[in-house]
Amino acid sequence: MDFGDDQEGGSESQQQQQQRRKRYHRHTPRQIQTLEAMFKECPHPDENQRAQLSRELGLEARQIKFWFQNRRTQMKAQHERADNCFLRAENDKIRCENIAMREALKNVICPTCGGPPVAEDYFDEQKLRMENARLKEELDRVASLTSKFLGRPYTQMPQGMPQMSASSLDLSMGGGHHHHHHGLGLGGPNLDLDLLSGAASSSEMPQFHLPPPVTEMERPAMAGMATRAMDEVIRLAQAGDHVWVKIPGGDGREILNVETYDNIFSKPGCSFRAADLRVEGSRDSALVCMTAAALVEVFMDTSNWMEFFPSIVCNARTVDVLVNGVNGRSESLILMYEELHIMTPVLPTRELSFLRYCRQIDQGLWAIADVSVDMQRDVHFGAPPRSRRLPSGCLIADMSNGYSKVTWVEHMEMEDKVSTGPLFRDIVHSGAAFGAQRWLGALQRACERCASLSSLGGMHADIAGVTAEGRRSMMKLSQRMVSSFCASMTASQHHQWTHMSGTAGNDVCVRVSMHRNGDPGQPNGVVLSAATSVWLPVASDHVFAFVRDESTRSQWDVLTHGNQVQEVSRIPNGANPGNCISLLRGLQSSQNSMLVVQESCTDASGSLVVYSPIDIPAANVVMSGEDPSGIPLLPSGFTIWPDGRSGAVGGGGASTSAGGQIAGSVVTVAFQILVSSLPSSKLNAESIATVSDLINNTVRNLRNALNCG
Repeated sequence: MDFGDDQEGGSESQQQQQQRRKRYHRHTPRQIQTLEAMFKECPHPDENQRAQLSRELGLEARQIKFWFQNRRTQMKAQHERADNCFLRAENDKIRCENIAMREALKNVICPTCGGPPVAEDYFDEQKLRMENARLKEELDRVASLTSKFLGRPYTQMPQGMPQMSASSLDLSMGGGHHHHHHGLGLGGPNLDLDLLSGAASSSEMPQFHLPPPVTEMERPAMAGMATRAMDEVIRLAQAGDHVWVKIPGGDGREILNVETYDNIFSKPGCSFRAADLRVEGSRDSALVCMTAAALVEVFMDTSNWMEFFPSIVCNARTVDVLVNGVNGRSESLILMYEELHIMTPVLPTRELSFLRYCRQIDQGLWAIADVSVDMQRDVHFGAPPRSRRLPSGCLIADMSNGYSKVTWVEHMEMEDKVSTGPLFRDIVHSGAAFGAQRWLGALQRACERCASLSSLGGMHADIAGVTAEGRRSMMKLSQRMVSSFCASMTASQHHQWTHMSGTAGNDVCVRVSMHRNGDPGQPNGVVLSAATSVWLPVASDHVFAFVRDESTRSQWDVLTHGNQVQEVSRIPNGANPGNCISLLRGLQSSQNSMLVVQESCTDASGSLVVYSPIDIPAANVVMSGEDPSGIPLLPSGFTIWPDGRSGAVGGGGASTSAGGQIAGSVVTVAFQILVSSLPSSKLNAESIATVSDLINNTVRNLRNALNCG
């Protein structure tokens, strides 16, 4: 075989390798020592230094430059290797500590919930929240004193400062702690509320802003506006049948004759009203068990205002004090912000900014007048354009027996930006939702509650051994429960609900909302609220009597599992037998560890049944007369409305309107459950499905028990 060519090729490749080897120059030890000494002094020599080294060492300047580049690269690699070794050692140390801590936590049990202990940073956050609340109260008190001293409002916070809101919390859901509360497991498939239909992320939630304080230039115009509104309210309260028309049906309600009103109280430039504006005007009178001076304090103090009307007013603030009262509250003028609701997730709230003017007309005779301020100010805080409160208010006349006669006038001009659904259309458009009758009914209930609370001192212990102090404590606990329930049932822009699509066999539209509790008197953790509103062909008073009666509770309450419930204690809370506070317990041994506090109240405009479970130690604290403010409550309940159809009458069953339609009631069913006691825990689809089933089963039981088909 001929290998000549291969041998030639091999010799050529060897020659090339030898030439490359010749080009590679290895520095002498003396050269390396000199270069290393120079590198320690100056790792980045300039051109003159490199030229001097080249002459001393007999090397080219290019060789000097490459050597220093390679040496710097080598030094950098050595440092990186050292850093990597150090970080690897630290990582191993932290991993070992983490494993040891996990093993230790497996053997630790929280004494409160029986689960893993809460992290220290959570308690730090809770301390900060409590400190923040205390500082806010102190700031409000100092600002109030400063305002009284200066005779003008004191701005507490600079304009534009960001406000903290619940929407800023992380509401995303995923895998998390697997706690079990109320039988709800959290190990199901993950679900993010932001992905549900109708949900909004925290960044999309609107920020709450109060209207700006009144400027010096605005004060004279607003004072004139309040004076004119006061005169109009007095004339409307005393007007006859030519202005007010009685509603057929005999309930005594009066609605405003809009055409006559426009002719009598016409204003320059305001004779035309757009076709899409709806006028709500109503008047009603009633006796309430409270003096006129005490009622005036309720009207002029926003905290008392919210406390007396939790089912109507979900938020109220004093924006500015324009005029302090003379000899008390007379001639007081304030700018208020108010948010009204009817306790359902279906209808949005009404936001209003208005002036409230108080005047003492005569001895024992007071007048309160409200009127919306210029509509351009309303736009600043998001009120619907062209929706406003026209001159409204009441006359309060002292009676000789400690009662007062109140004549209430309510007058609004509304532009419905969101269409009212068929369920509440008759209630809203008839004026029953925010009319004078509803305001007076709520006022009567609140005054009766105050009178009942004052009269407890002379009462003896009941059959359960509850003393007068225990009843007073029970009433305070129940009042906080009702206020918490009403606040949770608002559909404001800052408390949004998510519509849940119905499952097979369920025709009930359920809406859910989630928030994180941290306030005193509420369970700490993640709370899931669910509610629905349904129409029942049964009179509202019959539905109320059925729901509040403990003997029929097992027919609708899913959590009783069909077992009977017994009333342990009962506190009357007004003239109507249905207005009372009850302490209930189950008759089965498995239910003896928990009791239920329930309050029921009713008037001509609607009814309310609210209840919350409490354990026996908490019940003992209440019945012994101790302070109940620290007892956590998570209320659920019902709101019951007459459906607003003409011809509807109360009674034991359904009635028929003049048009042949069945007139019944609109019932809102709401539940709140504590998903987890840790605010950092996550939510999942199983919890939402469980509370939705609870709503659906309750509505189904109601329909079956009331023979609604």
